[in-house]
Amino acid sequence: MATAQGMSGVDLLAVVADLRRAMPLWIGKVYQYDQKLLGIRLNGQEHARYHLLVESGRRLHRVRTAPEPPKLPSSFAMLLRKHLEGGRVLAVEQHGLERIVSFEIGRKDTSYHLVFELFDEGNVVLCDADWTIVKPLWHHRFRDREVVPGAEYTLKDRPGPIPDAAAFASLLAEADRDLVRTLAVGLRLGGPFAEEVCVRAGVDRSAMANAVDPAPVYAALESLICDVIEHPAPVLTGKGAWPIPLAGVKVEATLPSFDEALEALYPLAPPKAAVVKQEELSREERIRRQQVTAVAGFEQKIARYERLAEVVYEQYTLAAEVIATLATASQTRSWQEIAQVLKTADNPVAKRIVRVDPATASVEVDLEERVTLYVHETVEQNVERLYDQAKKFKKKRAGALAAMAAAPPKAAPKAAIAAKRAKPRWYHRFRWFETSDGALVLGGRDAGQNEELVKRYMEGNDTFVHADVHGASVVIVKGPTERMDEVAQFAATFSGAWRAGHFEADVYAARPDQVSKTPEAGEYVGRGSFIVRGERTWFRSVPLAAAIGYGPTGVVGGPPSAVAPRSEVRVLLRPGPFEPNDTARQVLRTLREHLGGDGGRSAKAVLNTEAVARFVPPGGSEVAEVHAG
Repeated sequence: MATAQGMSGVDLLAVVADLRRAMPLWIGKVYQYDQKLLGIRLNGQEHARYHLLVESGRRLHRVRTAPEPPKLPSSFAMLLRKHLEGGRVLAVEQHGLERIVSFEIGRKDTSYHLVFELFDEGNVVLCDADWTIVKPLWHHRFRDREVVPGAEYTLKDRPGPIPDAAAFASLLAEADRDLVRTLAVGLRLGGPFAEEVCVRAGVDRSAMANAVDPAPVYAALESLICDVIEHPAPVLTGKGAWPIPLAGVKVEATLPSFDEALEALYPLAPPKAAVVKQEELSREERIRRQQVTAVAGFEQKIARYERLAEVVYEQYTLAAEVIATLATASQTRSWQEIAQVLKTADNPVAKRIVRVDPATASVEVDLEERVTLYVHETVEQNVERLYDQAKKFKKKRAGALAAMAAAPPKAAPKAAIAAKRAKPRWYHRFRWFETSDGALVLGGRDAGQNEELVKRYMEGNDTFVHADVHGASVVIVKGPTERMDEVAQFAATFSGAWRAGHFEADVYAARPDQVSKTPEAGEYVGRGSFIVRGERTWFRSVPLAAAIGYGPTGVVGGPPSAVAPRSEVRVLLRPGPFEPNDTARQVLRTLREHLGGDGGRSAKAVLNTEAVARFVPPGGSEVAEVHAG
């Protein structure tokens, strides 16, 4: 069943079957709408056109109307166009009932594999003919595999959706749980489809799997898979979309195709015109819509935590074994030692452990879905934690619903000020500025923030920038920009070159996949430092300069050319003899003087020493120039 959280392996089976029936297909344009949503235009025979929409980690299906394409294609979309546009789709495959779909695409004298991962956070991976990764949407390094350029993309050997009759009989004979959970987990059918197999076979769902005659159950399983692939009858229910109606499920609507059912379940984002119009709504209506959105978010979280609790119960034996083993090991070993042992262990239980968190004595375990288990608690206590999380969001949902039932308070009149206090954003704790063409640029304030920027916030479409001096901020450009001169000046300014009193420095830029924390033999990489491999783009003799100004959005800072259009009055700084705090106070006095009486008084709410100090470079400075207008 496809739900708001995502599609199951059985759902993908129906989508893949529909795509195969539409072949032959050729790849047209590729679009990237946001960080996770991609669109591919598929051209068929007799001028047929299809729009394939893929949201990594959630859904894959055709839509009748594609979203409006972005004006500037992302670098990942351009890469896919370069390798795949005009290529013929040779095959569409699903890996068993895993939530993995791959397209084999022939182009010129070679072929490519485009893999869509719909489990966990998801991914889109482009591989060459030999399954060597050319480029993934997201770079990941797991304990047992790497999804990075140059690595081999590996899949477990399970080509068909279900095992053969002999393997199925062995699965039931070796199972130590009831039939419905054996089918749901062992075959990745999920609960509803596993119950449907039991109904079709006429077997009690709670019967022990090793005591059941496998023949009628296998015949029912084959019947279910055949109906999904060959005889789909898509329906919508209150819980989601189904490729076929199941026994006991209340149908709300039937649709001509499963793609249309999925399109109804996952509506497209509103067009830009609607977003603009929303600004014209009354305050009460805006509040109401925000409350509706909040309630929907709480319901998603409630469903997620309740589902994870059910998963732990379904995998009770494995969860208990993980907890018991690690609890015993933690009595004689440190968590760092345990993590090292798990990396090299070859037993099935260890392979299910994805991550160890020594701080909380917990592990992230793959129980078909990733679940955090606390080692010094029982399985029941872990499940209770998950239900407590669901209860917390139920309380928030109840509060939001109560607020919706009450009339929203009327807005109190506000005194006019020259500039509104800027709403704190997540990136304000870093060094930051916006380029003249609107790209966000982030810089680390210390070694810890340098680490955080690279590990948590650097993505495939970003650019890594660093001054070629010791003690420089890591600088990350979020997305494309034509003003790399401003970015280079920012990187040079917030580096050891400013502290040393220099007036210029060399700066280089690199792709995210070139940046690594893994040293060669004999090398050491300190905290906040990284290794950059491969060819870099250099910016030589970049002049150091910083500007701090005041404008309609409050205090702004960064390279002079980026600050000028956003400020009414601004101060240019250069390396000098005054400490940062003294410089901040001097800049504050200068800005207030040039704003004049009324302007200076009305700006007090946002123009203060703390706001100015955030943009002062480290080391000595002095005011070089003042500009107004």
